[in-house]
Amino acid sequence: MRTTHQSFIVYAIFSIALCAVSTWAKAQDSVKNAPRASAGSSTVAPAACPAASEMKASQLFGSWRATFANPPAGLPASATVLLKRHAEFSDSLSGVVSRDFGAAAGSPTVAGHAAKAFLAGDLDGGLLLLDESSDNIAITGTWNGDMAAGSCGKVFTGLWKDTSKSARDDAPDVPFKLIKLP
Repeated sequence: MRTTHQSFIVYAIFSIALCAVSTWAKAQDSVKNAPRASAGSSTVAPAACPAASEMKASQLFGSWRATFANPPAGLPASATVLLKRHAEFSDSLSGVVSRDFGAAAGSPTVAGHAAKAFLAGDLDGGLLLLDESSDNIAITGTWNGDMAAGSCGKVFTGLWKDTSKSARDDAPDVPFKLIKLP
């Protein structure tokens, strides 16, 4: 005859086995019903994009193509931007904007702007804020942009402002688009 202790052990083992079978069945069902890659593709359905407020500066590290709508005479309509971690402030951005002034042929180069200018700034709640400096001392331009909806942080649109000494007091804001390069 079994003791109460032995009966409890048998009951516990039976319960554990029953849970294991149940868990195994659920796992098989979730694998069976999981989204599958299309024929010839090895990828699973893409993960949802992070909300703009969840983006971190580190997610912007890398090369970008900047395009400007109606840039001031002497500045090209496109540039390359490299963003990386700021040396002093790890949650901030630094980098370089490179412009090909030859691409703005026929216009005099805008005084106060260099072919390579330094960038420093932050990503705050999906808002990209960058200061540009052609001499690493004075701010010669500002970038204020928002993450484009559904872009997963790979496209920002906003306004660039010429703040160099040569800028007119009524210098217009210039719309820009930043697109992450592969």
